[in-house]
This record gives sequence, structure tokens and C-alpha cells, in this order.
Amino acid sequence: MKLRCNIAALCVLGILLAGLSCVPARGQDPLVTAPIVADAVANVAVPIIVAAVKPKPSGLAKFEGFVQHSNTAQITVRAKGNDMSIRTFTLSEQAAAKMQDTIDKGGYQWGDKVTVLYDPNSLKAVKVKGKPSRPL
Repeated sequence: MKLRCNIAALCVLGILLAGLSCVPARGQDPLVTAPIVADAVANVAVPIIVAAVKPKPSGLAKFEGFVQHSNTAQITVRAKGNDMSIRTFTLSEQAAAKMQDTIDKGGYQWGDKVTVLYDPNSLKAVKVKGKPSRPL
């Protein structure tokens, strides 16, 4: 019985010492890494422009991925980074004519890497970029 009391007292003493020796939590201060440039006349910080955002001139969206199926009317593409995202685009008249030329040479096969430029409102493919694989 005396041994159990000694072990319990040592455990309680150890827990108290461990609790007292811990460092209290403190808030993190933000690190200032870049120098702040100030305007001497107005005493205002001047913004630093790293890279300007350039708007897309054509208004077309881009979809990169791998061909699942293609014909002269439409193309089905699986997204490059997301295997669960699959989109089917109908081809415009110009893209359908170009697709017919590609099909005559062998066409796109399953897994060919392509980039589809399409109109985001109608999901109509305007241009299909990519190298078709050799015909079977």
C-alpha cells in the first residue's frame, strides 16, 4: 500500500513539474520581409506592382486535357488535372472542317493531349490544338 502511495505521489509531482515548466502560448507576430516604400511628399505607402493582369483579347476560354472521343461534330475531353472532369464540346463550322482534315489523316485517338479554345457561353469549340497520334 505504501509503495502505491509513493508511486502516485511521484506521478502527481511529475505532472505538476511538467505543467509548470511549459512555455505559455503567445500570439504570432507577422513577419515583415519586404521593405515598405513611402512617398516623401504625402507620407503614404506606394503600392508595388509585381505583375499586371492581362485580359484575354479574344474572350475565349481554354480547356486542356486528353481526348476521350472525337468526330466531325463534337469532341469529348477529360481534364488534365482532374480525371473526374469530362466535357463535351460541339465544333463550330471552321473547327468541324479542320477536324475533317485531321480525321482524314488518322484523327485524334483516345488519350491524345489537346487544348480546346471554346466560347464559354455556348460551349462551342472554336479551335482544337494538339498533335494527333499516328493512325493505327
